[in-house]
Amino acid sequence: MAQKMVQDKVVVVTGAGGGIGRDMALALAAAGAKVVVNDIGTSTTGEGQDAGPAQKVVEEIRAAGGQAVANMDSVAEAAAAGRIVQCALDHFGRIDGVVNNAGILRDRFFHKMSLDEWDAVVKVHLYGSYYMARAAANHFKEQESGAFVHMTSTSGLIGNFGQANYSAAKLGLVALSKSIALDMQKFNVRSNCIAPFAWSRMIGSIPTDTPEQQARVAKIQQMTPNKIAPLAVYLLSDAAKDVNAQVFAVRNNEIFLMSQPRPMRSVHRSEGWTPEFIAEHGMPALKSSFVPMERSGDVFSWDPV
Repeated sequence: MAQKMVQDKVVVVTGAGGGIGRDMALALAAAGAKVVVNDIGTSTTGEGQDAGPAQKVVEEIRAAGGQAVANMDSVAEAAAAGRIVQCALDHFGRIDGVVNNAGILRDRFFHKMSLDEWDAVVKVHLYGSYYMARAAANHFKEQESGAFVHMTSTSGLIGNFGQANYSAAKLGLVALSKSIALDMQKFNVRSNCIAPFAWSRMIGSIPTDTPEQQARVAKIQQMTPNKIAPLAVYLLSDAAKDVNAQVFAVRNNEIFLMSQPRPMRSVHRSEGWTPEFIAEHGMPALKSSFVPMERSGDVFSWDPV
């Protein structure tokens, strides 16, 4: 029998009780991994708690002949993130991969956003990913192997309305991933990001008041969560041993390699610059590289998740 892609690797998937996380957990198990299915079972805004979603995914995996265990600790607390990693060690004896997928939304236009709405989202997405990565890092270092997959978003990479908290956390996560990749590459530890496009409850609140909005939502609904899973499985496998510090996006049957920030154009003046000289000469030289906001609206048709 041919070796499966991630045979006997132990992988933690956070937020795996539904949507994209569930499909990644199922795909990893089908590809031979032993999976810790982490989900506290909250609403999309982070309220409540329910053991059912995680346990249901575990039962699906076991019914298909795979190995999995449920965990309900919160990624938003450092000690709890440590328990999630310890769960993998207790049940399966090691840890080989972490998928940072858990997330909540507290959408609000920036000028109306409360401190609580800011804190709650950043705590789960950015702090939670840091806590999980930090809890696994020493184990990866000691065994000189391991892989992180962090779920980012085009809300951070490109921008979106009413999501300053989510956007800031998701772009911060890209920087965190790159830093992990640089710091841990010498231990054969990799860190990459995926920006998913998929219909899930996280974007189920998109308004459908007009025919245009209805058509937009119908298009997104074709982008099912299971389209994201194959790339995640690949990035956690040994086949991706040379893939590090990258940002990918998946939209239906397309996989994108996203560009890294690089200088587009420069101007130099040996005498230095004054604000007035920048306005008169520097900006005209640079301005042709700008993408004005009114011309960049098409990027939002990417429908961030």
